[in-house]
Amino acid sequence: MAQAAPTASHIEEVDMGSDSNTVRATVVQASTVFYDTPATLDKAEKFIAEAAAYGSQLVVFPEAFIGGYPHGSSFGVMIGSRSDKGKEDFLKYHASAINVPGPEVDRLAAMAGNYKVYLVMGVIERAGYTLYCTILFFNDHGQYLGKHRKLMPTGSERVIWGFGDLSTIPVYETPIGKIGGLICWENRMPLLRTALYGKGIEIYCAPNGDASGVWQASMTHIALEGGCFVLSATQFCQRKDYPSPPDYLFGVGDDLAPDAVVCAGGSVIISPSGVVLAGPNYEGEALISADLDLGEIVKAKFAFDVVGHYSRPEVLSLSVNDHQFNPVTFSSETNKAESSKKSH
Repeated sequence: MAQAAPTASHIEEVDMGSDSNTVRATVVQASTVFYDTPATLDKAEKFIAEAAAYGSQLVVFPEAFIGGYPHGSSFGVMIGSRSDKGKEDFLKYHASAINVPGPEVDRLAAMAGNYKVYLVMGVIERAGYTLYCTILFFNDHGQYLGKHRKLMPTGSERVIWGFGDLSTIPVYETPIGKIGGLICWENRMPLLRTALYGKGIEIYCAPNGDASGVWQASMTHIALEGGCFVLSATQFCQRKDYPSPPDYLFGVGDDLAPDAVVCAGGSVIISPSGVVLAGPNYEGEALISADLDLGEIVKAKFAFDVVGHYSRPEVLSLSVNDHQFNPVTFSSETNKAESSKKSH
């Protein structure tokens, strides 16, 4: 079983003042304690406490922080077959995921309430026997607000995660701004981003696992395109954060040293004008923080409002199907729902 890593070694921040129109935000750059969800929750609380002590009002964690991002694992899949070892790996991964709602969600809500922060948390959600890569949202009163399921898993993620739909694409209007987000490479889907812009997003959270240099270009572009603050929370993990071979293997012939970097981070906070306020950090686990002057959103949109004065709806428009799709429906449930609507 992997050991819990220490809390953040340092805090990167840019102080833009203490105006009431300013929000202090923190992104957490860290690794899961793989296959140990209780220890990962303990680790999350340490980061939240540290950010709250610094005065943060919003804390954003990376993709799949609770449940883990299975870097390097193939789950024994080849076209037409799955190995016995791969099936065992998925069994353990499934056990590390969480139900939504469930006791882990209750604990995360309690953390948000205890430390008086808005919390955006990447999790692996277990819905029966299917797993989803999901973001959970909580307010500073300790209330679970809702979730976003990753619409389009990337590459071999499709082997282990189900596909979300747009019944879970929330933007929450809060006292600190309109908060929403997308996960990793679905941020590169222009129509999906446009749906968030159409909901008026102001603080755009991007939990992810992409440590590449080109990811920074995507984050800057989204900040400029959406006229919003972008908070990119990226994992930082090393081989020692995962179980040792043969319990967990990075591809065929895993010979990585314990300190070998698996995902190098790059977490960053960017303003609506494209200015990097904090990060990117490639040094290790850390809290990356900045004060967000919400007035900067208005200034940015004066020049370019992608769903306002710079749109041409008579030429280009987007229709979003945000209904929930269920594989099985029962007429008795439909009749009950219709009867309930009539009674009200």
